[in-house]
Amino acid sequence: MKIEEYWTGRAEGYSQVNQGELATEQRRKWREHLIAHLGGKKPEETKVLDIGTGPGFFAIILAEAGYQVTAVDYTEEMLKEAKKNAGNLAGKICWKQMNAQELSFEDHTFDAVVSRNLTWNLENPEKAYGEWVRVLKKGGVLLNYDANWYHHLFDEEKRREYENDRARVEELQLSDHYICTDIDAMEEIAKEVPLSRIARPAWDREVLGKLCVKQVKAEEEAWKEVWSEEEMANYYSTPMFLIIAEK
Repeated sequence: MKIEEYWTGRAEGYSQVNQGELATEQRRKWREHLIAHLGGKKPEETKVLDIGTGPGFFAIILAEAGYQVTAVDYTEEMLKEAKKNAGNLAGKICWKQMNAQELSFEDHTFDAVVSRNLTWNLENPEKAYGEWVRVLKKGGVLLNYDANWYHHLFDEEKRREYENDRARVEELQLSDHYICTDIDAMEEIAKEVPLSRIARPAWDREVLGKLCVKQVKAEEEAWKEVWSEEEMANYYSTPMFLIIAEK
C-alpha cells in the first residue's frame, strides 16, 4: 500500500522532526495545550489513546505528564522510532500497531482520544471518526489537530498561497519542510485520499455531528498557540485547526 510504504520510509526523518520538538519550547507548548483540553480528571486516572502516534511525540509528552497512554500507529518502523524517542518512558506507554480506521479496542475504553496530522491522510476518514468515537467513554473527549494539507493541489488560490509560503521560507533562510520530503510521492498520495479536496474543518464538524456526540467545535487558530516560527513560515497557507468532540 502506498501510504504504508511512504510512512515506513519517512519514519527516520519524521522522527528527527519529533526529536526537535521534544528538545525545544514546542514540548512545553504542546503539553500545556493538550492538558488544557483534556478535562479536569487527574492524569493518572485518565486513559488516553494517541492515534497515529508516529515517532511518539504526543504519547511521550502525555506519559511524562502522568496520563495512562496507549499509542497506535499503522507502521512498525514508526513505533520503533517512537519507543527510542520515549527512552525511559517507553515502558509506561502501551504501544500497538493498528489501523486508525479499524481499531481493535472495546467500546467505551478511553477517556480521551488524541491525534495530529493524520485524518487528511486516511482513505476512509469518516469511518475513522466513527471508530474513534466508538472507543471513547461517555463524557470522553476527542482532540484532533489537522489542516487542509495539500488542498493547494486542487485550488488555484491555495496554490498561490502555497507558493508564497515557499518564497517566504527561502527569504527567511529557513528549512523548507516540503523540500525535505519526497514531494512527488506525497502529492501522489494526497491526490488519492478524499480530504485533500475538501475544505475543513466544516467537514469534520458535519461528520462528527452525525455520530451522536454531545458537542463538536473547532478552534481554527490553534496553530498560533503551538507552532514554532519556522512552522508558521512554512505552513501559513494551511493553518492547523483543532477539532474538539465531546461524547
